[in-house]
Amino acid sequence: AMLYLAGKIKKLGRVDHRDSYLDTHWLERERGITIFSKQAVFDAGGVRFSLLDTPGHVDFSAETERTLQVLDCAVLVISGTDGVQAHTETLWRLLRRYGVPVFVFVTKMDLGVCDKAALMSALTARLGPCCVDFTADTARRDEEVALSSERAMDIFGASGGFADDDIASLVSARLLVPCFFGSGLRLDGVERLLDALERYASPAPAGTGFGARVYKIARDAQGQRMTFMKLTGGELAVRSLCRYEDEDGAPHEEKITQIRIYSGAKYQTVDQAPAGMVCAVTGLTAAHPGDGLGAEAGAPSPVLEPVLAYRAVLPEGVDAHKALSALRKLEDADPALHVTWNEGLQEIRVQLMGEVQLEILERLCRSRFGLEITFGEGGILYRE
Repeated sequence: AMLYLAGKIKKLGRVDHRDSYLDTHWLERERGITIFSKQAVFDAGGVRFSLLDTPGHVDFSAETERTLQVLDCAVLVISGTDGVQAHTETLWRLLRRYGVPVFVFVTKMDLGVCDKAALMSALTARLGPCCVDFTADTARRDEEVALSSERAMDIFGASGGFADDDIASLVSARLLVPCFFGSGLRLDGVERLLDALERYASPAPAGTGFGARVYKIARDAQGQRMTFMKLTGGELAVRSLCRYEDEDGAPHEEKITQIRIYSGAKYQTVDQAPAGMVCAVTGLTAAHPGDGLGAEAGAPSPVLEPVLAYRAVLPEGVDAHKALSALRKLEDADPALHVTWNEGLQEIRVQLMGEVQLEILERLCRSRFGLEITFGEGGILYRE
């Protein structure tokens, strides 16, 4: 809906109708759910946005957490029919951990069973008093903003209201979370959300020297390894040397061969990327999600960890090391798989979030490597 209203796309797609602009992988279209994070670039009100769409299903929440590390701000989408769920609170804690400013959009309000007042009450009770209804009239809204924090009260006491810069600073400091209500399907309330993003969202401050944070690894149709990153400082040019350490601490110095700016399934190549830009590069062979390049420090260890461990069951005649190599390539894109080889038991084990992710893994092994790998009964991973 945001892309449609901004004029980026001419037709509204739906993931469950298998024609969504961002859900381009055949597995996403087959299942009608988002599995992989995707990027789209659009302009609205004189502001250029890089939208990173992430999965909502809990089985793919590790993919979402990796993306949170590069955001300037987040739109937390909540179903009006379900309200604040346990997984909503998990995402809220992750956003707080990574210091990401938040806007809330409560969707499906067109279904007629949603109580806006009750939903707003749940937001303030479970996420905090920083949540304020920005669909209310200005006087009522300003009163609620003033009560959200001491800093907001000081601003209100000095001026009797809030300018756009005041609200932007409160949002940036995570002292205020503007909340909106509507329906993505009906385009209701989305324009108001876009307007708020234009007025109140601020880019993160950029460093002077080159720095970047890797958040995703993928392969294109030709099998080229693509490293998705956000530039946090300086600029990056094609053919420049990029220095970083891999997950084992070994130093690497590799040449950037191409810079791509993706929008859905398509991309355009550029010769250089400035600070703040989200892009995919080719040429890096050992960078992984969470790695910091240049002056950027590496990300902290992820909070979300798999809860189940499965044993790979190989068909007769399939070499275990061939299967292990295939699963390691999938682990390259999703480090949370934690693929291991048990020499004593002569078996491969992987860690997963749930049965939907398990089915997707089996399909990827079949389609990419021609391997009919299945998995035995899962066991719970315990932690002291």
